[in-house]
Parts: sequence; C-alpha cells; structure tokens
Amino acid sequence: MHDRLSHALDTLNQDYLRRFPGDAMREVSAMPAREVAELLRNLPPSLKVKVWEDLPLDVAAEVLDGFGKTLIKQLLGKADTVHAARVLSRLPVERREQLLSLADAAKAREVKDIMQYPDDTAGALMDVSFMVLHPDMTVRETLQRLRRHKPRSVQHLYFNSETPPGLRRVDIQTLALADPRTTLMELSTGTHAAVSPTAEIDEVVEQFEKSKLMDLPVIDVNGKLMGVIHHEALVSAVREDTSADLLTMVGASKEERALSSISFVVRKRLPWLQINLLTAFLAASVVGLFENTIAKFTALAVLLPVVAGQSGNTGAQALAVTMRALALREISVSHWRRVARKEIIAALINGIAVSLTTAVGVLVWSSSPGLALVIGSSMILSMMAAGLAGVVVPITLSAVGQDPAQSSSIILTTITDVTGFFTFLGIATALSGLL
Repeated sequence: MHDRLSHALDTLNQDYLRRFPGDAMREVSAMPAREVAELLRNLPPSLKVKVWEDLPLDVAAEVLDGFGKTLIKQLLGKADTVHAARVLSRLPVERREQLLSLADAAKAREVKDIMQYPDDTAGALMDVSFMVLHPDMTVRETLQRLRRHKPRSVQHLYFNSETPPGLRRVDIQTLALADPRTTLMELSTGTHAAVSPTAEIDEVVEQFEKSKLMDLPVIDVNGKLMGVIHHEALVSAVREDTSADLLTMVGASKEERALSSISFVVRKRLPWLQINLLTAFLAASVVGLFENTIAKFTALAVLLPVVAGQSGNTGAQALAVTMRALALREISVSHWRRVARKEIIAALINGIAVSLTTAVGVLVWSSSPGLALVIGSSMILSMMAAGLAGVVVPITLSAVGQDPAQSSSIILTTITDVTGFFTFLGIATALSGLL
C-alpha cells in the first residue's frame, strides 16, 4: 500500500512539474535543500536535469552540494555546461574541485574554462554568491531567505524582471522597513549601472563613479545577472593593478604596444608571417592543380578573387561572432554543433542571395550561362564551408588549450582560400563543356 501511494505521489509531482513549470519552481525553490534533493532523486533522468537547471542558482548550488556521487555525476554530465559552471562557481573552491572530479574529464575542463576570467576583468572581481530572487516574492519571503543564506556586504538586492524587462534593484533599508506583504517588484527601481564580465577594471571604476553605488551588478549579453562587484573588492583590485603598472613601466610587459621596440615587434610577428607565407603557397598549389582549365578559360582567373573574397568575409563574420561568444562565456566547446548549424544555415541563405546577384552580373559581363552557373554554385558551397570553418577553428583551438585570437585568422584564411579556389575551379572543370 505504501509503495503504491509513493508511486502515485511521484507521478503527480512529475505531472505538476511538466504542466506548470513556473508555479512548480516557485514551490520547489522555497523547500529545504534536503527535500528538493529527495524530490529530484525520484524523477526520471531528463526531468531531473531540467528541474535542477530551472532552480535559482543559489538553491541549485545548495542542492547539488548535498547530493550523492552518482546523482552529481549524472547531473553534471547531462546539464548545460554554462549553467553547471554558474552553479559550481557559487561553491568553495575545494568543494568545486571535488564535484568536478566526478564529471567527465572533457566536461570538467569546459566548466573550469568558463569559470576563469582574467584577473583584470569584472568577472574575476564579482561575487557570484548573490541571492536569486523573483519579482513576485514578498518582503516576508525575501527576509526569510536573507536570514537563511546570510549573504555578506548586502547594500542592494538585484533581480531580473520580464515585465518590464530588465535588471531591477531594491535597497536593503527599503526592504527592512516595508510592509511584509509588499512584493519586490513594488519596491524595486530599474538600474542601468551594470558591466559585462569581460569589462576591464577601468570600465568598472567608471561605472562605480557614475552610479555612486557601493556595489555593481555584472550581467551577461542577455542582461541576466551573473554576480555583484562590491566596493571593497574593487579597491583591492585597483591597488594591485597600480602596482602592476609600476612594474611594466620599465619595459617588462610581455604584450606588444604601439611604442614597443622593433626587435620585440619583429620577434613576435615574424613567425606568424612565415606561417602565413606557407599557407599562401598551399592555396596557390590548389590553383596550380587546375592550370589547364584556367589556361583554356581565362575568365576564371578574373573571377577567382570574387569567390575567395566572399568566402573569406563569410568566414570572418562567423569567426568574430564565435570568438566573442567564447570570450563572454556565452558558449563552450560542447555547443559547437549548435553554433555550426546556425552559421551553415545562415551562410546557405546568404550564399543563395549573393550567388544570384553574382550570377546575373557574370552573365551580363560574359554572356555565358555556364560561367554564371559555375560561380553561383561554387559561391554557395564555399560560403557554407567558410561559415563552418569560422566556428570550428576557434572552438578547436580553445579545446586544445590554445589562444584562438592568436592564430584563428591565419588558419581561417587558408581554409577559405583553399575551399573557394577548389570549389570554383573544380566545378568549372566538371562543367567545362558548358563554358
């Protein structure tokens, strides 16, 4: 009898979580971590991961910390990498390392990469242990959570709102004096004082000076709250940064500057110029494979730069977007399929539009329908290949521990030139009877 009742209760819980996720999450978030953990243990794997990902970050971290090894491994293995990183970053470093040791090695490495920000950025300064709040929470509920979590240095409470959209702020003194039944939304005011996690210290200082606040929220590209920078953390970082500047004044910097010595500039640039020369010869060798075709149809030589240029631009666009997403921690290595799929489809649509314009221009110029067909079809294929390369190159370099900003452009240029030349001349050779 007891087993049947337990099974019926589990079934009802699962149905409620699937049909009313918003209401269910508010109820689950208010439960003690022990009860939430028990609830998750009895859910199917897919629903278990979804519920955990929908929990507020502070609740998700508290719940994860109390799980057994099997459940932790299951959640970290199937959960979104970025979300897992944001949850784990709220735990002490030693505990975080213990939990990551249970995950797959590749997944653990991705999570660690996402949690690491350069020392001179907002991401390294922010306190990620902020309370995750809901606009409809009452003052009574909020104060109860404050007493339970005991956050440090609380001057303001921040939360995201959907209506109106944006980041909202509640002064802690206003909260303490308000009617217990008042909601956070009623007490809140909008705030535009925020920085991205990759913002440098100078920008953080500027925002502090403008806002006249004792803390500053850090948001991602979607405006979601990632952490809070406290004034004392900024003061400490500025002191360290000033000390570092004094050291670099004697020329100890490892990075090139506008007035760096010629020998330093040559030493840094020459190896990459040599590598670029080798890749240029590689692209030239592809053209050499179709020497007879070019000699027979000289118009092909005129149009080669058109195909290479369009594929190069397409690849550069995809590369810029992907590198920015990696820098802002929007994506990790595990997201490469989704990003690549988006760029390939976008390149296909853009390629069709551009190829039609190009084909019409070539037809008017050469009066050759065959030549127009060759350049139109090759442009679509080369642009799709370039879009894929613009995603795969930086993500691959990041996955193997290399800096994608240092060599991505050279590798990408080689790929776009080779694929552009090969598709154009290859299709021209195959359809030479129509030229």
